[in-house]
Amino acid sequence: MKRIRVVISGIVQGVFFRGATRHAAADLNLTGWVRNMEDGRVEAVLEGEEADVDKMIEWCKVGPPAARVEKVITAEEHYTGGFHDFSIKHL
Repeated sequence: MKRIRVVISGIVQGVFFRGATRHAAADLNLTGWVRNMEDGRVEAVLEGEEADVDKMIEWCKVGPPAARVEKVITAEEHYTGGFHDFSIKHL
């Protein structure tokens, strides 16, 4: 099992990025969360099978159709298994 924190830069707010991320993560049976950051980026924590987390990272590099992803930063963290689903966090 794997846990990754992802920070996505570009045109990623106001383009349904969080909702599309939740849908894509659910399709891959991932748990965790996604949120808008005050500086215009989007942050997510993804937990699940390593191959599925890797697929989700690749999805984040493109995002939904209206998004224009410029940069994706990933950091592996200690897997906790503490999430029950994949949710959208709000500021």
